[in-house]
Amino acid sequence: MGKYINTGNEGFLRARKSEYVDKSGLIGIVNDTLFSELSFTCVSRCRRFGKSMAAKMLCAYYDKSCKSRELFADLVIAKDPSFEEHLNKYPVIYLDLTSFVVRYKDERIVEQMDKALREDVMETYPEVEVKETDDLMDCLFRIASATGEKFVFIIDEWDSICREFPPGTTAMDRYVGWLRHMFKDVIATRIFAGVYMTGILPIKKYRTESALNNFQEYSMMKPGGMAGYFGFTKEEVRALATKHGMDFEELEKWYDGYQIGDEQSIFNPNSVMTAIREHKCRSYWAATGAFGRVSDYIQMNYEGLKDDIIAMLAGGRCAVDPTSFQNDMSVVNSRDDVLTVLIHLGYLSYDWNREECYIPNREVAGEMVNAVKATKWKNVANALQKSERLLRATLDGDAETVAQGVEAAHDEEVSILSYNNENSMACVLSIAYYYARNDYIIHRELATGKGFADLVLIPRKNVSSPAIILELKYDKDADTAIEQIHRRQYPAKVAQYTDNLLLVGINYDKETKTHTCIIEQPHPRPLSDERGE
Repeated sequence: MGKYINTGNEGFLRARKSEYVDKSGLIGIVNDTLFSELSFTCVSRCRRFGKSMAAKMLCAYYDKSCKSRELFADLVIAKDPSFEEHLNKYPVIYLDLTSFVVRYKDERIVEQMDKALREDVMETYPEVEVKETDDLMDCLFRIASATGEKFVFIIDEWDSICREFPPGTTAMDRYVGWLRHMFKDVIATRIFAGVYMTGILPIKKYRTESALNNFQEYSMMKPGGMAGYFGFTKEEVRALATKHGMDFEELEKWYDGYQIGDEQSIFNPNSVMTAIREHKCRSYWAATGAFGRVSDYIQMNYEGLKDDIIAMLAGGRCAVDPTSFQNDMSVVNSRDDVLTVLIHLGYLSYDWNREECYIPNREVAGEMVNAVKATKWKNVANALQKSERLLRATLDGDAETVAQGVEAAHDEEVSILSYNNENSMACVLSIAYYYARNDYIIHRELATGKGFADLVLIPRKNVSSPAIILELKYDKDADTAIEQIHRRQYPAKVAQYTDNLLLVGINYDKETKTHTCIIEQPHPRPLSDERGE
């Protein structure tokens, strides 16, 4: 057993001794690519989405120095026709690049990495003669020629050097050169049965072309057939919730919301497993890093990016064109680049059918709010912080405080577009009631013609607070807003809450730039009900 070659199956063995969700079907997909034109694979996902676990699984399966049959016997891959053909049949080189990024902070990193791998490989094959000037690729070629064996090369966090060293630095140029020498050389297919890389970013682009265009890429935005193998599906989380006595709807609220390719509902796996271990749903996202960089990105405010971030915090979506992004966090030149980076980092989800992005769940929304608070957008941050007080005032029937709260959220420095159309007014109201997302599912409805946006707040499971219907009018009065709610029979949309319902009418006076509010409880609950008697 070496340090980098034939490292065995211990990593995956530890995973199997813990709570493990079967993602072994990925092996069948990789098996189908071996010895073919598709045998070079790069999978990119955001942090804590199971990339390293998948790499350890592949090592355990392919590594000829260990016996892994029992580890896979009860998993999906054991029934795959290719299972026996490739099980423990190859010398495997496993490289976690972060271990070198931690040790080397200058241009020596690539030289030291190649040297360490070369020495470890040659200790495993002492009978093969090499030259003193041989690099890793030369050594592998001599071994393959002498033994007839082909290697499987697995690289975890392949882009960690790209994230550490900016473009144009010696280290970065040498690394790109090393990758091309290793995997784009014409003799690479004579050495490798397959190459599998995983990281946060897709492979770096130069102009419009990938630096390694012979790799098949599977990203957050274009996952291909690997969509369901990174992150948990709804069915997998439901099974975990049942097994461990957790509330599935609570897990769904906190950690669901990623759309990856055709998979419409993907959960953050690390957060789900941590919540199950601690038996408590809360944000576990902060430990994933990149927070400071996210604040820097969104503060750039390219082409109205600020308005887009606010709109998404309010529950909306934004169009995005990811094609210009060079897959480099140091090269961010436009609004679309920023949004694309945030998708790759997991702060946004991407709907590839509609080419739109959005904030996926409560956990990430909370971290996005923290990122906004770390910017110079103080008025936005203040509006978000005051939203708890606004919800409390609404539930208490304090119409004056509600009017003041909405007015504060409509500070002109917030720059949520002009306050003159349905969408901008809905954004203001949604930001004002941001805190309500903890206990409510919020529905925005845009009326036709000159009507303005309604906000309907439906209490989540096990929340006893009343449902809330808000109507915002423009240059009329709050009574008119309440009348419109009744006239359009909005309460019918929340019929099961008619005995526990608040109607909130808010009017904005364009001339005075002030708001007025009326709160009505059409069917007050008896006092005994409120006390639970």
